[in-house]
Amino acid sequence: MVNLKETRLKEVKGVRIGNDMGVDELVRELRGCAFGAGRLAKAVDIYEEMLNEETTKFLGIAGALVPAGMRDIIAEMIRERYVDVVVTTGANLVHDIIEALGDHHYKIGEVGVEANADTSVDDVWLREQGMERIYDMVVHEEAFARLEDFLRAVFEQFTRKNRDKRYSIKGLTKAIGENLSDRDSILRTAVDSDVPIFCPAIADSMIGLHAWIYKQTNDLRVDAFDDMKELIDIFCEANRTGAIILGGGVPKNFIFQTALIAPPREEQEGFDYAIQITTTTPENGSLSGATLEEAKSWGKIGGKAKAVTVYCDATIALPILMAAVRERIARGR
Repeated sequence: MVNLKETRLKEVKGVRIGNDMGVDELVRELRGCAFGAGRLAKAVDIYEEMLNEETTKFLGIAGALVPAGMRDIIAEMIRERYVDVVVTTGANLVHDIIEALGDHHYKIGEVGVEANADTSVDDVWLREQGMERIYDMVVHEEAFARLEDFLRAVFEQFTRKNRDKRYSIKGLTKAIGENLSDRDSILRTAVDSDVPIFCPAIADSMIGLHAWIYKQTNDLRVDAFDDMKELIDIFCEANRTGAIILGGGVPKNFIFQTALIAPPREEQEGFDYAIQITTTTPENGSLSGATLEEAKSWGKIGGKAKAVTVYCDATIALPILMAAVRERIARGR
């Protein structure tokens, strides 16, 4: 709780927009603002410090960020080591594979279907046309057929070459990435950059569904618990730790729960830095809406950690965050 008697109040300052202003210049102007603008500026400052310090950076990805167009940014974050560990939902990996196989996602207004602000489209008609909707974009059904063929070929490769091998989920995502040639793929980029991808709820995705179908007639061994030791080891061996949480859900908890097992360090327990970008508020008790301050009560985030929650659509905040930080890092070089 903030004690106003001990806090130096700062005057709210308006934003001045200059000619040819860069993204970082704009973000620096936002430092004087309240509400989401000030929080976004603070997030950039925290992320910059994470990158300048010897920090192991965990990225949690929930929501449909890949279908929405965030795939290239996330792949770039991995390629340039703006993150060191990725924890994601299975759905984002599914849509990454779909793009890597040559299929795409389409905004509704660009496939002959007009939509108003609340995307009131005829979903029965979309179904008849072989299109499946995620808010204001669609993906063609044929893309999932190609996904099934690809995954089955990968699973057959597993069982043919390593009949008795048991895979962790991280090992499974790595093997899938090795079979993709698209260098803009999140999975492929992670393989090339030696960045592990964890997907604790992989059963809740088309990858998990097709793995289960394959297992009905073949011996595919995946241990859902093996990843936990490796993730905890990464946390324990880090000098400093930071988390960038996009959304929340399972990836958020899977990242933060590592701090519950790790022995406290000399400086503090839990994560040293944390940034969360979410549109969910705390009132309903969901993990996606839970504040980072709440996580301090669990010891998941350190009591002296630098942390901020930005209440914003991640498809808006993440590009601004990355563009501003890239400008600062480039200047530092």
